[in-house]
Amino acid sequence: MKLGVNLGYWGAGNDSDNLELARQADGLDYSVVWAAEAYGSDAATVLAWIGAQTTKIDLGSAIFQIPGRTPANTAMTAATLDSLSGGRFRLGLGVSGPQVSEGWHGVRFDKPLQRTREYVDIVRMALARQKVSYAGEFFTLPLPDGPGKALTLTVHPVRAEIPIYLAAIGPKNLELAGEIGDGWLAIFYSPEHSGEAATAITAGRVKSGKTIEGFDVVPTVPVIIGDDIEECSNFVRAYSALYIGGMGSREKNFYNQLATRMGYEQAAIEIQDKYLARDYVGAGAAVPLNFIDQTALIGPRERIRDRLAAYAESGVGTLSVAIYAGSLDERVATLRTMAEVLDESGLAT
Repeated sequence: MKLGVNLGYWGAGNDSDNLELARQADGLDYSVVWAAEAYGSDAATVLAWIGAQTTKIDLGSAIFQIPGRTPANTAMTAATLDSLSGGRFRLGLGVSGPQVSEGWHGVRFDKPLQRTREYVDIVRMALARQKVSYAGEFFTLPLPDGPGKALTLTVHPVRAEIPIYLAAIGPKNLELAGEIGDGWLAIFYSPEHSGEAATAITAGRVKSGKTIEGFDVVPTVPVIIGDDIEECSNFVRAYSALYIGGMGSREKNFYNQLATRMGYEQAAIEIQDKYLARDYVGAGAAVPLNFIDQTALIGPRERIRDRLAAYAESGVGTLSVAIYAGSLDERVATLRTMAEVLDESGLAT
C-alpha cells in the first residue's frame, strides 16, 4: 500500500499551508497529491502550481468534472500537465452531481454512466494521438453538418498511457470504473463495507477481460491523531455532515444513499433533516461515532497503525490522507506519522 495526500478544495484561506503539505509529502515519498474542484478553484491550475514546486510526487485531479469540460479539452489539459511535470499526472474524473452539473455548468444530469463511458473513450483516443472521430449518444466529433474535421492532439504526453481514475459511489458506477478505469477514487470508504464495491469493480474488470491486478483503489481517509477517539471524531463531523446532509437535494444525494447502504439509514435521515434546516452543528452531532471510526483513521498512533491492515486487506492500493485539523506544523507531523506507521506496519509497497 502507498500513501497519497488529498488537499481538497483550494481557496479556503490556507493555500500556502496546502502547498507546504504537498512539498512535505513529496519529501516523504508520498505517491500522489490530489486536488479537487467544485464551483470555486479549478484543479488543473492548482496541480500545475504544485507540480512546479515539487519533484517526485504524482499530481492527481480528484476530480475534473465531466460536465465542466469537453473530453478534448480534458485530454489537452491532461497531456499538458503530464508533459510539464515529467510524467507525473493522474487523471481523476467524475460526473459531479445534478445540482452542480445543471446549476453551474448547464449540463443535464442524464445517463451519467453512458456519458462517462463516451467521455473516457474520447479522452483515451485523444491521448493516444489518434484522429478523434466519434459518434455517440452524447458526443459526436466532428459535427456532421459543418466544416469540422477530425483532429489529432499536438502535445506528446510523457507516457503512452495516462492513468484514469473514476470517482464512483453506486454499484453500477463502480462496475463501470472497473471496466474502463485504471483506479477508483473512493469517499467514506469502510473496509468493513467494501465487499459490495469490490464485487462490482471485479465484475467490470471481467467485462473488459482484465483482472483486479493493477487496479488502484484510492480512498480519501480523514486522519486525526490523538488520545481521545471521540474528541478526534469531532474534527471530522462537519465534513461528514456536509456530504451526507448537504451535497445534493433531499431526493438525490449519493453520499446519503451510501451511508444508508452502510446501515446508517436513520442517522442519514436525521443528518439530512438537520443540515437542510441549517442546523449544521446538530447535523454534525448526529453523525454516528461508528460511522466516523469506520471511514476515518482516528485515535492514538498505534491504533491507526494497526487499522491500516484492514485497508490493505480490503484491496486499497493508495490510501489518500486528508487532514482537517491543527496548525501547519501539526498537519505536517500527521503526514510524517502516517509515513512512519505505514513503514512500521510492513504494508508499504
